Amino acid sequence: MQCYNPTRGKIPTPRIDRLAAEGMRFTDAHSSSAVCSPSRYTLLTGRYHWRTRLQSGIVEYLERPLIAPETPTIASVLKTAGYHTACIGKWHLGWNWQIPQAERALFAPRRGQVPPVSEAHRVAWRERFSKPIAGGPTTRGFDTYFGTDVPNWPPYCFIDQDRTVGVPTEFLPAELLTDHLASLPGPALANWKLEDVLPALATRACEYIERRAKERQPFFLYLPLTSPHTPLAPNAPWRGMSGLDSRVADLIMETDAVVGQVLDALERSGAAKNTLVVFTSDNGFAAYVGAEHLEARGHYPSGPLRGYKRDAWEGGHRLPFIVHWPAVVAPGTQCDQLVHQADLMLTFAEAAGAARPAAADGYTLMPLLRGDDRPIRANAVSQSSTGQFVLRRGDWKLIFAPDATKPDGPPGQLYNLQDDLGETRNLYVANPNIVGEMTALLEDLIARGRSTPGEPLANDVPVNWRRFRQPKAN
Repeated sequence: MQCYNPTRGKIPTPRIDRLAAEGMRFTDAHSSSAVCSPSRYTLLTGRYHWRTRLQSGIVEYLERPLIAPETPTIASVLKTAGYHTACIGKWHLGWNWQIPQAERALFAPRRGQVPPVSEAHRVAWRERFSKPIAGGPTTRGFDTYFGTDVPNWPPYCFIDQDRTVGVPTEFLPAELLTDHLASLPGPALANWKLEDVLPALATRACEYIERRAKERQPFFLYLPLTSPHTPLAPNAPWRGMSGLDSRVADLIMETDAVVGQVLDALERSGAAKNTLVVFTSDNGFAAYVGAEHLEARGHYPSGPLRGYKRDAWEGGHRLPFIVHWPAVVAPGTQCDQLVHQADLMLTFAEAAGAARPAAADGYTLMPLLRGDDRPIRANAVSQSSTGQFVLRRGDWKLIFAPDATKPDGPPGQLYNLQDDLGETRNLYVANPNIVGEMTALLEDLIARGRSTPGEPLANDVPVNWRRFRQPKAN
């Protein structure tokens, strides 16, 4: 975002910049992970994802739901306060697909392969995709859902509520499985266009806002867009607009315009003044879609931060985080306090007057939004994609894994972010007391099942941070 990267950023983002200028921009905000599924879990539940089975990586294709049915979500909490709730966009938290193991190969060819479509394929697809799909957003607190689940994964069709919109009859063409478009081969509607996904989400979101604003019932919209993920499929008016010879840069500009469309719909609806809007991301920029190319043209996607998506370094999980709420938040303000996406659940509950949910790892941002500049949390935990734990305590950051770029270095990484935001000086060896204290703190946060005050809670599965110490190359 240009408002976060004014000297090293070359991609215009005028609508998001305006959102920041009219609201509060957080500079030390973090996701639970440097990849998408785990961050989404924590954002929606106020609970660190590594307390579940997902202690590295993402929710895989055709995997069962990550959010347990009994786990409160922002949506289910707001429903208790009378809200209508909607999810429009990328879900990527699993469904109960109910595909027999013997048939799974019909839905999941080997990566990079597009086999001929047989009658067995079409029979299996017709059987599965003509029935409701259980375990999705409408079973986790949302009244309505529309999206593509994972836009670069099959099935290549929209899902409305718990049903596919149409029944796939073809495999996605091979030419769409290259160059950071779709990632996995699988069933698709005939003539499916990846470019259509982002505009469709924008249209549905605007329609939802304008329709619900006419009702007396308050509403909550969770709008996870296709960006910052693949497919890198900007629409024709945006191709080349960035001037950086980069489809990801063009897609960022199109995404900024989509954010503007949604904000314009909110303004037209008359609800903008008393609506709390949060803009954030679920991980840092994906280096593999062209970071070196952009850097050579003067755009540094992580700004002054080290690392990118997947990394334990700041570029993996320190994110844009903007809050716009004219009725409460003073315009043009900046907050440098440590915050985490786990904090959204309690924040929204308090803003809506809902009963305080059992958010194991979240605090409320409300004091900060009202202008109080004192810390709301003493620590925060994030992870790399391979499960390396990251603990913040004040200005200190401890990565519980060695630096993969220095094979002969110490077994962990300790940085003082106040003095060294770019994480260039590893102070692990020089500060054994701090390392020991922070290690004990992490072990306590794990053992107690929560990082907020209260009686100990249970993790879903045993959590052993030591098993994730060795890095794996991206």
